[in-house]
Amino acid sequence: MKSADTEFIGGPLDGRVLPILLGPLHNVPKVYRVPVPAHGDTPATTLVYRRAKEYHPKGRFRWRYEYDDAATG
Repeated sequence: MKSADTEFIGGPLDGRVLPILLGPLHNVPKVYRVPVPAHGDTPATTLVYRRAKEYHPKGRFRWRYEYDDAATG
């Protein structure tokens, strides 16, 4: 399967670039969920990142993920 190196903005994955599997139309998914298991007294949670366009000066764009803290839980 094809994948694309995708940048994460905000949240615990801020600044990381991870390979994300592409869908049938060669786009990354609109929402990327990262399950975080329970550890000690902290309960299990899910981090939610939403797809956003990042524009370049040449008029091209690429996808990146932005942290959605309102949807975490």
